[in-house]
Amino acid sequence: MTTYVVLLPGDESTWERATPAQRAETYETHGRFAAMLAERGHKITGGEELTHTRSAKQVRRDAAGKVLVSDGPFAETVEQLTGFYVVESDDLDDLLEVCGLLANSDVPIEVRAAVDHGGE
Repeated sequence: MTTYVVLLPGDESTWERATPAQRAETYETHGRFAAMLAERGHKITGGEELTHTRSAKQVRRDAAGKVLVSDGPFAETVEQLTGFYVVESDDLDDLLEVCGLLANSDVPIEVRAAVDHGGE
């Protein structure tokens, strides 16, 4: 079984402007996504909706080794990482097909395999 991370980018301003009905529809789509994964033998082992990037912290280390913490992301982009799923699957092609439920023409879903260190 391979572990995959399904990364969900989105436009936070669109979400903030969404009506309660639009938000409920989005959550219902995610419910269908989870049900479809289970029906097809994939297993969600983790995942979360993320808070707005304005609450993010960035951690860096300067040349002297001092840890520096700053507010929010530096890059201004339309798309932000809005959530993720961790999914175990033996069938990547089918997992990608199910992920199509969450994708749209403007913002693609990214699916990556996690590195398996084999108990290292």
